[in-house]
Amino acid sequence: MAIEGAGYLIAWKASKKNDSKLVKPEKRLLDSLKYENALLRKKIEALQPNDYILVDTSGNVLYLHKGRRMILRATISCGSGTILTDSEGKREWVFETPRGEFTIQSKYEKPTWIKPDWAFIEEGKPIPKNVMERAETGMLGDYAFGFGNGYFIHGTLYTRLLGKNITHGCIRMGDQDLKTLYETVPIGATILIF
Repeated sequence: MAIEGAGYLIAWKASKKNDSKLVKPEKRLLDSLKYENALLRKKIEALQPNDYILVDTSGNVLYLHKGRRMILRATISCGSGTILTDSEGKREWVFETPRGEFTIQSKYEKPTWIKPDWAFIEEGKPIPKNVMERAETGMLGDYAFGFGNGYFIHGTLYTRLLGKNITHGCIRMGDQDLKTLYETVPIGATILIF
């Protein structure tokens, strides 16, 4: 066997099971490499988030991990990819779920949806000036998680549509899976969306 590194080669007569036959310089090098390897493993493990959510937007599946263990696999719905343009052609919305790394920024129980302009345009209704006319309860389910730029993981009234790309960009979940997520995931947890 041989160890190669830093431009030189050291050979020894022992196997992994029997380091005792190594001569002192070879034993020190092997011990040093084992130590460095252990340090690198600890650094890599420290980079892995403890609790994280993995979202597959094309498969419409959400995975919840605690360390290396998957504790939840849920069918979800993600963005439809459709485009909405206002009647004057001045504004356009693309209904995609964003991809990348995000963080849970907020958690809500019994959230109230403040309908954005596009929701009224989509329904063919005038956009209200009073913010209270935008508030709608019950549409987001029992829980919601904000992860930035107006995107949420939330419940749905339309559970029969879970598994399809039909949302305006948010991630919709069934009630029981959403409750498990709410009880398990803290603010600050990582969301990886692809």
